Amino acid sequence: MTEVHYTYYESPIGLLKIGGTEQYICELSFVDEPDQMVFGEPGISEVMHQCTEELIEFFHGKRKQFSIPVHQDGTDFQTRVWNELLAIPYGKTISYMDLAKKMGDPKVIRAAASTNGKNKICIIVPCHRVIGSDRSLTGYSGGMWRKKWLLQLEFKIAHGVQTLF
Repeated sequence: MTEVHYTYYESPIGLLKIGGTEQYICELSFVDEPDQMVFGEPGISEVMHQCTEELIEFFHGKRKQFSIPVHQDGTDFQTRVWNELLAIPYGKTISYMDLAKKMGDPKVIRAAASTNGKNKICIIVPCHRVIGSDRSLTGYSGGMWRKKWLLQLEFKIAHGVQTLF
């Protein structure tokens, strides 16, 4: 089994835990409670350093796509959903129904939504870009205020407009 190391980045919307190996990032999640912090063997890989640099660029509006390799364990279906999330353009949103249709079957809407919620690599695998069919903000494991903040940042940078919601 590949050893995962952790580091932390204090972003404009809270502390982010970055989990990774020498080859890829496997976790990027918000830490709201100190007891969620993980400390292990010291050692930050080059890919983790690159992740931090790319996050800094993203939050400063200078990066619209991430180039770091990511990996999440999941079923074939989950992997397909996460790949669809990666295809959502910066500054754009899609609905859960749109996501299910891109998967080839509107009936998988609940399964696609559930998989979206199981994404362990927030921001980079942009699950925050999926909204309700009525254009409302719906669930986000990092908190609705963060989802709104991320969407407004991207919309402002991509379209020069301050407010999306």
